[in-house]
Amino acid sequence: MSSLRSSRPPRRRAALIAVVAVALAPVLVACTGDVGGGDDDRSPEEVLAAAKQTFDEADGVRITLRTDELPDGVEGLLSAEGVGTRAPAFEGSITVPIGAFEPDVPVVAVDGVVYAQLPLTTGWQEIDPAEYGAPDPAELMSPDDGFSSLLTATGDVEKGESVRGGEDNAEVLTEYTGTVPGDVVAPIIPSASGDFEATYTVTDDDELREVVLTGAFYADADPVTYTLGFTDYGVEQEITAP
Repeated sequence: MSSLRSSRPPRRRAALIAVVAVALAPVLVACTGDVGGGDDDRSPEEVLAAAKQTFDEADGVRITLRTDELPDGVEGLLSAEGVGTRAPAFEGSITVPIGAFEPDVPVVAVDGVVYAQLPLTTGWQEIDPAEYGAPDPAELMSPDDGFSSLLTATGDVEKGESVRGGEDNAEVLTEYTGTVPGDVVAPIIPSASGDFEATYTVTDDDELREVVLTGAFYADADPVTYTLGFTDYGVEQEITAP
């Protein structure tokens, strides 16, 4: 068998290798990170400003917020998820530690009032979210003091790598890093202070997809990292008081 293999003319073997290489080239390029994003001649600040505009123009956005853990002794916001609309309004749930428990609390925020179904109670009650270390979630849709305000308040912005992601890897996602003052972060977690490290993930359609914030969210405690996610731009949901 070895003599048969070696008898194949060298030119034919070389031609076969060349054909295979050409056929595989698009696959190899797709797998090695040729994702575009490098042809965007805007500055990082201009990209973040465009992402803010896209967010502010959306009728609604699906939002998630989470941290892996809170510092010992801190009773704050562990996670939240729901839909924020331009009303402004919010409907979803938040998770806050209460003693040894971490209940998911259904929340509706509309017309400046926050309603919750608290554990071990029946029905909806008006609450002051600041008592739980949380903001009025509806106000986080505000262009002036909400999530999008972080984007244009970020200093020392640097562009990072671009990768493919999203559904069917159809999106080009680019990271941007910088520093955000605590007074801009405080509307998200009221006790925040000092400067925060921020990493933004923005799509090639100027949609803010993720924010990672690290800093002193809680006084006299170790730094905390919160990850915020944004999907379903333009989602429509009628939110009314319960």
